[in-house]
Amino acid sequence: MTYLTPERILMRDTARAFARDEVTPVANALDPVQGDIPRALIEKMGDLGFFGIMIPEEHGGLGLGAFEYCLVAEELARGWMSVASLIARGNGFYRSVPGSSVDRRRKIEAMARGRYLGAAALSEPQTGSDLSSVACRARREGDEWVITGNKYWCTFADGADFISVLCKIDDPAAPDGKAGTVAVAVEKPKGELPAGCTGSPIPKIGYFGWKTWELRFEGVRAPVQEHAGTSTGRAFQATAASLGIARAHTAARSIGLAQAALDHAIGYARERVQFGRPISDFQAIRFKIATMATEIEAARQLMYHTCVEIDAGRTATAETSMVKYFASEMAERVTSEALQILGGAGYTTLHPIERYWRDARLTKIFEGTSEIQQRIISDVLLGKPTRRD
Repeated sequence: MTYLTPERILMRDTARAFARDEVTPVANALDPVQGDIPRALIEKMGDLGFFGIMIPEEHGGLGLGAFEYCLVAEELARGWMSVASLIARGNGFYRSVPGSSVDRRRKIEAMARGRYLGAAALSEPQTGSDLSSVACRARREGDEWVITGNKYWCTFADGADFISVLCKIDDPAAPDGKAGTVAVAVEKPKGELPAGCTGSPIPKIGYFGWKTWELRFEGVRAPVQEHAGTSTGRAFQATAASLGIARAHTAARSIGLAQAALDHAIGYARERVQFGRPISDFQAIRFKIATMATEIEAARQLMYHTCVEIDAGRTATAETSMVKYFASEMAERVTSEALQILGGAGYTTLHPIERYWRDARLTKIFEGTSEIQQRIISDVLLGKPTRRD
């Protein structure tokens, strides 16, 4: 199958040039000091349409699919994974935009240009992979939700224009009276946390360029939304359904990190001379590079296939978990091997390999750990385990 049409090649090459010329220099300067992605860079990304790849044309987006989304994300990750992740704050959030019909249209059009972005508050201090166990609560008072509880791992909470908060509610319509869930969109000023919300950045070993927050909601109020993206009572199911594209996006970021590490390792191996020869002449190095390149391409082709399945509307539960699992595990191996090729130089901040390595390690954790993906894949192949009381 020919995956790369002329239009897709043009989009890929545009993103590749942008990552090389605009993203990488910023990453090299700011990642070592844990600086935030500059607003000017975000606006340039918006002007190129990167935030609106999957937003419908009638709302100001490009109206394209998961394939193009992941194609661009892979290239951006070669510069800085955080930048590749940032585009999800538009492409993955347009259905959650709050407001009236006219107001939502205006905001979604701004989102497609990177001028109005979202963040997600899903996990909690005691809840990660099992999002059905969230304890943060939303109580309805008239036309408002009142949110109380803690959230963890909310990246871009300060920089976003709204936060989508996954909450438990008392839902009389739920089976057996059990609590349902709702995703409450809490608007706020850019650069601040919502009124009634306090928090602090979580100290991380990577994924710099933006802050990841621990948040405390104490009676935070937000309007009840009635549009299709609110999923009142069933927000957990809607969140779970959206994870397919998110996992393909993680695979794309993993592949981009691995490709960047490989490219840097090849360049270094050609220039580094030992025993009178460039180390690229030694079989041990050549075989490492051959294996790294093969694993990257295998992951890339699986990603292409998975994106085609998603865009065709076919069930791709196993494929999205497979590509996320395979690509993230591959990225950790490849970036580690690239660091090994550089030797001591790779263990310094003088080369970007350590950044790729740190960020690749995270891809095995977020959007569902490798172990969660293995469980999903095995459940598809074998059926769910038999319960024995």
